Amino acid sequence: GENLPPSLAPRPPHFAPKAHAMISLFMHGGPSHVDLFDPKPELTKHSGKDYTGDVQYSFVNRASKKLFGSPWKFARHGQSGTPVSELLPHIASVADDLAIVRSMVTEVFNHGPAKLFVNCGTPRFGAPSMGSWITYGIGSEADDLPGFVVLQSGPRGPRGGAGLWSSGFLPTTFQGVPFLSGPEPILNLASPAGISPQQQAEFVSTVRELNTQRLAAVGDAEIATRIAAYEMAYRMQTSAPALMDLSGETARTLAAYGAEPGKVSYANNCLLARRLVERGVRFVQLYHTDWDHHGNNDTHLGQPLEDRCREVDQPTAALIRDLKQRGLLDETLVIWGGEFGRTPMGEPRDFLGRDHHIDGYTMFLAGGGIKAGITLGATDELGFYAVEDRVHVHDLQATILHLLGLDHLRLTFRFQGRDFRLTDVGGTVVHKLLA
Repeated sequence: GENLPPSLAPRPPHFAPKAHAMISLFMHGGPSHVDLFDPKPELTKHSGKDYTGDVQYSFVNRASKKLFGSPWKFARHGQSGTPVSELLPHIASVADDLAIVRSMVTEVFNHGPAKLFVNCGTPRFGAPSMGSWITYGIGSEADDLPGFVVLQSGPRGPRGGAGLWSSGFLPTTFQGVPFLSGPEPILNLASPAGISPQQQAEFVSTVRELNTQRLAAVGDAEIATRIAAYEMAYRMQTSAPALMDLSGETARTLAAYGAEPGKVSYANNCLLARRLVERGVRFVQLYHTDWDHHGNNDTHLGQPLEDRCREVDQPTAALIRDLKQRGLLDETLVIWGGEFGRTPMGEPRDFLGRDHHIDGYTMFLAGGGIKAGITLGATDELGFYAVEDRVHVHDLQATILHLLGLDHLRLTFRFQGRDFRLTDVGGTVVHKLLA
């Protein structure tokens, strides 16, 4: 098909959308579904016994076939009676707002490629990320902030790095913009000392004229992108610091999230996500480490897992409640999950953990057109394979685009002689998730 122009201005979707913005809460490392959302009494019953089926391991030299039942208790919550682990009491309290998918499957079992697969539809670098595809398709309502913003928390960034929010072969107008915590969320955004607002405006105007002349001469779309980037940066000198200033939030709101102004945290980022979608930003993505609980000293199924759950539990529930109270949840799609799950078998290292697992794991969705209070799909009695209502990563991507008014088969970009799309050559909308 014909490529769309490189502009963040809002454009009409393919059909009426259910959601107008999306917040992705990405738990990179791979949360353990059998410890959080998918209770398995049979796994507990047979804990310590060898698993007799075939296993695809990420780390063969550390492989174990011994089943490991979750040490945490599950209880049913809300009118829906949704089972949730005791590790996530706050998320459990909003169970009636969630659609929990227990039958997710992916194709890639190492972190970097698996994150690329979830976010870009391919395990290889160079493809556009989901946020880039969405802003390419329908633009953004924000005129003084990027259409796609990335917020990070935890001890390190995600494996895969900036490729996870890259615009790939799409115009760079649509790439994700990482924000830092603090008064200067974007490096080099503030004017140098001694430069007045008038001088800054004159500089931006002159650069625009020069770039416009060059664009007319050579017709390179990336020059148009650069013009837009300069003008956006100029507007963001005011809008970005105002966004990051949480002093206008009530003490009650800060306490609900567990947010502390000036601190780098998942809680602060959840609050910022709400502030971003309020301002018209189309796609906000939070990355939080580290859910890779193999059994190392700082990543095992003990205190480290409990700490990760405590860090995300309250803020995630607060975000869903806050959006709902402000009338924003119905038009904002919220998704929580990682690149894969963890094995029902234990992985003995320094401590006990679990290996990567791609054949059945859990994510949840809320808001924007999602059927609330449901559990979709199931894994087998040990939590190993998705056996009911299997949802492939490309199916999830197709469903996300559908909720935003985009047909994943029609949202294409011609590059190197073929039409590319987020879902590659797969993907089916999961209608059972739709309200």
